[in-house]
Amino acid sequence: MTDILIIEDDAELGQLLSDFLKKEGYSVKLCSSAEEALVLLKENIFRLLLLDVMLPAMNGYETCEMIRRNQDIPIIMMSAQTSEENKLLGYETGADDYIDKPFSVKVLTAKIRALMKRKTQSNTGRILNYYGISLDTASRRVTLNNNELKLNVKEFELLQFLMEHEGEAISKEDLFCAVWGTDCFTEPSTVSVHIRWLREKIEQDPNSPQLIQTVWKIGYRFGARK
Repeated sequence: MTDILIIEDDAELGQLLSDFLKKEGYSVKLCSSAEEALVLLKENIFRLLLLDVMLPAMNGYETCEMIRRNQDIPIIMMSAQTSEENKLLGYETGADDYIDKPFSVKVLTAKIRALMKRKTQSNTGRILNYYGISLDTASRRVTLNNNELKLNVKEFELLQFLMEHEGEAISKEDLFCAVWGTDCFTEPSTVSVHIRWLREKIEQDPNSPQLIQTVWKIGYRFGARK
C-alpha cells in the first residue's frame, strides 16, 4: 500500500509535492495524467489522491467521477480555478476537499491528515437508521426505503452528521466545520447548496422538506415533523 498518489502534469510542482510529503513520512507515487493514474489505481492500493484539475486529455473532474464509480478513496482536488462554481463541481463529481493553487504545503498536509483520520474513523462500521433511511459508514452506502441512493462525498457526510445528531438544531457553521473542516477555504454558503441537493434525493417534496428542516436563524434539524 502507498499513502498518496499525486496526479499532476506540472513536473516541477509534482516533484516538489512528492519530496515534501516524503519528508513528512508519507510514501508517494507521482504520475502526470489521468490515464496513467487509472492504471495505477487498478494495480495498487492508495490511501489518498491529490488530483490536479487541469490535466491533459481527461480533466480532473472527469477523472474524479470515473474513480468514484469504483472506489471510495479520499480525493483532494488542486486547482488554480478558484470560483465557487468550480469548487462545487469538484465536490459534485466526488472530491472530498478542494485546495486553491498556489497553496501552503502546511495547509495541504493538514487537509491530508484530517481526511486520513476521518477515513480511518469511518471504517469502524456503524449503521444509522432513521425514517426509512439506512446509512452504512463502512461501505458508505445509503438506502431510502431499500432503494440505494447515489450521494456525492459531501452529501454523504452531511447526511451522516445530521443523522448522528437527529432531533438537534445544527448551525450552518457547525455543519461546515464538521464536513469541510475548520482549515477549509471553501465558502460556508456551500452548505446550503449541498443541503438542497440532499433534499432533492431524500425528500418526497424538496420544496416542503419533512426530514431536513430549516431552523430559522440557526441552520437545520434532521428528523420527521411531529
